Amino acid sequence: MVCVDFKKELNPEQLTAVEIMDGPVLVIAGAGSGKTRTLVYRVARLIQQGVEPDKILLLTFTRKAAATMLARASQIVGYQCQQVAGGTFHGFAHKMLRRYGHLIGYPSNFTILDRADMLDLLHLLARQLELTGPGRQFPRKSTLASIVSKTENCGGSVLKVIEQGYPHLIGELPGLEKLIPVYRRYKKVHALMDYDDLLLNWRDVLKENAEVRESMGSWFRYIMVDEYQDTNAAQAEIVHLMACGHHNVMVVGDDAQSIYSFRGANFKNIMDFPDMFSGTRIIKLEKNYRSTQPNLDCTNAIIANAREKFTKQLTAQRKGGNPPYLYTAKEEVDQARFVADRVQELLKDGFKPSDIAILFRAGFHSFHLETELSRRGIIFVKRGGLRLIESAHIKDLLALLRILINPLDRLSWSRILLLIERLGLKSAEKIFAQLIKSEDPVECLSTYNTKAAWGETVRGLGSILKRLHSMPVDLGDLLLQLEKWYRPHLKRIHHEDYPKRLQELAHLRGIAARYDDAVSMLADLALDPPEQEDIEKERDKLVLSTMHSAKGLEWKAVLILSLAEGRFPSPAASFGNKEIEEERRLFYVAATRAKDFLCFCYPAFVSVSGTGLLPARPSRFLEEIPAELLQLWKNRIDAGEKIDQKNWRNISVDNRTLSGHPENIQQINSDGILRSDKGSPGVFALGKRVRHPIFGPGRIIKDNGSRKIQVLFDVAGEKTLHLDYAKLSVIDSG
Repeated sequence: MVCVDFKKELNPEQLTAVEIMDGPVLVIAGAGSGKTRTLVYRVARLIQQGVEPDKILLLTFTRKAAATMLARASQIVGYQCQQVAGGTFHGFAHKMLRRYGHLIGYPSNFTILDRADMLDLLHLLARQLELTGPGRQFPRKSTLASIVSKTENCGGSVLKVIEQGYPHLIGELPGLEKLIPVYRRYKKVHALMDYDDLLLNWRDVLKENAEVRESMGSWFRYIMVDEYQDTNAAQAEIVHLMACGHHNVMVVGDDAQSIYSFRGANFKNIMDFPDMFSGTRIIKLEKNYRSTQPNLDCTNAIIANAREKFTKQLTAQRKGGNPPYLYTAKEEVDQARFVADRVQELLKDGFKPSDIAILFRAGFHSFHLETELSRRGIIFVKRGGLRLIESAHIKDLLALLRILINPLDRLSWSRILLLIERLGLKSAEKIFAQLIKSEDPVECLSTYNTKAAWGETVRGLGSILKRLHSMPVDLGDLLLQLEKWYRPHLKRIHHEDYPKRLQELAHLRGIAARYDDAVSMLADLALDPPEQEDIEKERDKLVLSTMHSAKGLEWKAVLILSLAEGRFPSPAASFGNKEIEEERRLFYVAATRAKDFLCFCYPAFVSVSGTGLLPARPSRFLEEIPAELLQLWKNRIDAGEKIDQKNWRNISVDNRTLSGHPENIQQINSDGILRSDKGSPGVFALGKRVRHPIFGPGRIIKDNGSRKIQVLFDVAGEKTLHLDYAKLSVIDSG
């Protein structure tokens, strides 16, 4: 085994984390501080100290991350690191449930529902329960899936989920309370699990079976978790339960980069880790290897005002650098021109297109920029779009494969039978009813008795499936045989682009060549689907990306768009403390992506649908940055002259002065109610969301007395209004 000088390879804080063998450890790893390096060397040192590789478990959020870390560890101390158990939470839970799922009533050949499968099943069940149909306004299936997922992850209270996230759907509560138990029972009866089930069921196995907990604690003596700030409640509980008998758990993460609550991530997990594991040692990695100090001074200031955090101060290990720039655009078109100008200048200065990223809170914020870049012939890629696994034709072929494995998979049967011309939903349900009564569903299909025009096609499908059950073919050939049956349906349904879709089916067969069996491939595709192979197409292109999609990436130059109230933070965050704090962390994540050049853009006027241009105020997060940490880009697009103006909060744009010093929005009366002159509660309570016919939506922030109030409008800023004359209406319950 190679002898490694860990002191030479790691900084003091990283070394401390790596050298701890036993007990719980929380590593707070600031942006660009070498967290992956720390995990890699921890694995290497455990192996060097004689720990058997299969006693180590490394949990990450992508299979690629785990594989990369273990490959790097192997380069340090040898091939033994490849024997370390590594993968995603969902992948690990899936593997364990294949072994222990019988303890909660699941067969070992259960089927995993991906997101699209879940949507289809919820839609099917809602229709059967007559919750959808003419005259009904039941939530769309994508919304249903989100509600169901959040309900399962918050203890099963759909009422709580609706009250907190979907108050406008409170009228649909009875239907949802009817649908969700039916969905749960359906999955259990038909041996199906969705993504949430993988975690929740594995957690339940651990909670309900002491022998399994003890087995896990004995099997995996050292547990490491990457990106712990992105874990949900079930994942945190799983880690705690699996550390039975030893508590040798190291988690690595950054509370300041917890931005995925909409996916179920729980910010409190990383904050509460020391409480869950008594005696936790906390180590902070604060040496940054990505950015320059002027950029870090700015990002440190962004996160300094977080209400709850592990305090840290990132320091650059690189020398030099310039303070981040701030550009106040006239409006969003001017902002687009400015950004396009800067991109062209950076390219002239030797930057590659792929060295530059433009980040924004929401996809539509880049629309003006996309038009401007296209006009100038600047090629860019915008993150997003369908993945290969989400395409209809891929899902069709995989449904055929699922039927071969699990003949009780009603969702897959429904998907396939409805491909057949003139075969409708009622007929499909009738066929399935016959299949589940039969001891051999495939044999039943091959002899299905009907005079309908589609009968021959159905029986032909049964014959093919029956033959494939007994054929000793590899997975690629199996897919090819299924594709032969599917091709006529593909050409009929997707006539306009079926050649392209056939190429993608061939690509799926290429993926299949890496697997020994269909069960493994289907599980991997559902748990960690591959992206379309567009890497070559995206190479050396300017990147446009949402802030969320930028996490974990870095560029030499980063420009952040539309940092104005009403644009960022997202209006959807309202004024709830938890939501606003996550938006602050999102801004921090965006700003820490920059290695060298960082620029913030703020439009002084924004376009509001139905109203036109309205004055905007800078994002509250932008205002929190001390002026001396920024340098202004002179506010003339034709000049490009950089100036050192400290008081940027009062900026003249076309002879209009914009003041950016609002009253503290937290200043409200102790009872939280705006009272009229007579002392009785007024219609407009402090904190109420209201709408003005000109200024749009806003929130009441102060009672000035004499029937006057102050309203902080989303895009128009603060206004003092008289209740006797202002045409205000309450737009929510506050």
